[in-house]
Amino acid sequence: MKKLYTLIAAVVITSAVFAQAPSKMSFQAVVRDAGDVLVTSQAVGMQLSIVQDSVSGTVVYVETQTPTSNPNGLISVEIGSGTVLSGTFNSIDWSSGPYFIKTETDPTGGTTYTITGTSQLMSVPYALHANTAGSIIGGKTDSTDIDAMGFVAGGKTDSTDIAAMGFVAGSATTLTIGQSYQGGKIFWLDASGQHGLIAATADQSIGIQWHNGSNTTTNAVRDGIGAGEFNTERIIANQGSGVYAAEICANYQGGNYGDWYLPSKYELNLLYLQKTVVGGFAGNYYWSSNEYDNYDAWDQDFTNGGGQGLNCKPSPAFVRAVRTF
Repeated sequence: MKKLYTLIAAVVITSAVFAQAPSKMSFQAVVRDAGDVLVTSQAVGMQLSIVQDSVSGTVVYVETQTPTSNPNGLISVEIGSGTVLSGTFNSIDWSSGPYFIKTETDPTGGTTYTITGTSQLMSVPYALHANTAGSIIGGKTDSTDIDAMGFVAGGKTDSTDIAAMGFVAGSATTLTIGQSYQGGKIFWLDASGQHGLIAATADQSIGIQWHNGSNTTTNAVRDGIGAGEFNTERIIANQGSGVYAAEICANYQGGNYGDWYLPSKYELNLLYLQKTVVGGFAGNYYWSSNEYDNYDAWDQDFTNGGGQGLNCKPSPAFVRAVRTF
């Protein structure tokens, strides 16, 4: 059986904002097989549903699509442009949330869906609902303001849309993946487009051990956005001062920022997916901050395969520090 590792919904879902109801949302996911190997350049069958109130709530819209994964295992679809099975996307009342996206997937490209996952829509429904909000500030703003918040704008929208998303009209700074920013390069942005993850512009090591010579349990097991910072602190608290992966990341001060850390598995994979735009990576293995047990930790191959696996803590691997903003 194959597994679908969807990216956090608030990260990858964008909307087309129009004067009327939005016509589509973009959704991305990374597909891996049971051996944690990326499913690349292959047709994938998907059934996508919008579910209201809870993960087991009322299904208000269903469609099917057959996207093809790219060389990094990434699939991209626009919900609202597939083959509709039930409901009308444009008639969804986003003010009546919460809403969830349910994905059913057949990695072979058919309709025998063997993988099911559900992710809650976070800020996006509120952004879509902003078109119905009451007038807050007069005046107009162009699509640049919307793009800066992680949304793809179509045409004009008034300042009500911006204010309803928690921003002052015209004040957002446009940030993009690959942009030089705060001591490094951005490789991930959240739904607001104003917060995310930054990678150092060069490796902190081209071969260093994960631990400080002690095969102990560090409890560095958290995963996800920002989890690497917790893991790094746990590793250093357990291993003490020395020259090893977590310590050199914590001591890095690129851009005069002192909050760099060794990325979690999840963050490391996001970094791998953007390795070309960030630049400077070797075709080698990079440490994550995730521990497996006393003797092993997780790393990722930054060659074309991009697979994650276990490596002995004393083994040398490359290191690239990251930080949140």
